[in-house]
Amino acid sequence: MNKIILKGQTSFVPSHIFECGQAFRWKKLDDEAYRFIFRDMVLEARSIDDSIEILGDFSDKNEILNYFDLNTDYDAIKAKLSLNDEILTKAISFGGGMRILKQDPFETYISFIISANNQIKNIKNTIKKLSQMYGKKLNNPFDDEEYYAFPTQLELSNAKPEDIKEYARAGFRSERIVIASKMVQEGIINFDELKEKNIDDIRKTLLEVPGIGEKVFQCILLFGLGRTDSFPVDVWVKRVMEELYYGGEERNKKLIQEDGLRRFGDLSGYAQQYLFYYMRENFKKMKKEEKNVDNK
Repeated sequence: MNKIILKGQTSFVPSHIFECGQAFRWKKLDDEAYRFIFRDMVLEARSIDDSIEILGDFSDKNEILNYFDLNTDYDAIKAKLSLNDEILTKAISFGGGMRILKQDPFETYISFIISANNQIKNIKNTIKKLSQMYGKKLNNPFDDEEYYAFPTQLELSNAKPEDIKEYARAGFRSERIVIASKMVQEGIINFDELKEKNIDDIRKTLLEVPGIGEKVFQCILLFGLGRTDSFPVDVWVKRVMEELYYGGEERNKKLIQEDGLRRFGDLSGYAQQYLFYYMRENFKKMKKEEKNVDNK
């Protein structure tokens, strides 16, 4: 088994990275210890004292470092976002170990089609079942638990929606998964070409795919195509913007997205992740405290 040891990382906290809504193929093992699947590898990331350890059977260290976006200066990004913005300063102080993962575009595309109007637990379960049904079995160097690669576009384009619905519990998304995969297999959606286009042209292409609306489109932009000039607005981002930026005034998601892009520019994707994690985790903490009070 190989190991990467990272020292002096001021912007690498496993829980901030894996639990900020950007990825779904991970499992929490312990405080700041996570097992995750990257391409055809089962890996683990652990925070130990002042170091980060990444373990697994990998041959290319740079491939792993690129996945965690280690060539990007997050300290500089955080300093710029914090300038004259007390709200983001608090959010970054809370979740400053976040990094935006360099994920596979096809897997991200399908995963966020599955995510529409769905809960994290269900999203993770559907992706896990899809992988068991159609993906290849992976070598797990840690224990006997079975893991599978995310299916290819060919495998999912040949799948039957009724099978996905029954076994992966994807509901109305089942047919969308197959159609979206066929559009990639047939070349209608080409991620390499999309990366070279402007956002309006990418939007025009991706919104033709069943199951992709503006929020899912923005997520694919950010997490699958690496476009940090994006600002996905879900329930958590809507809530944090309304409560902390607009003084409790309710606004629709389109206006919030436009305002986020205006405020944060090319760093909008990073800002969105810090705000998302800050709002969701503090809400969960508040609910837990309320439950503890009720149980006394």
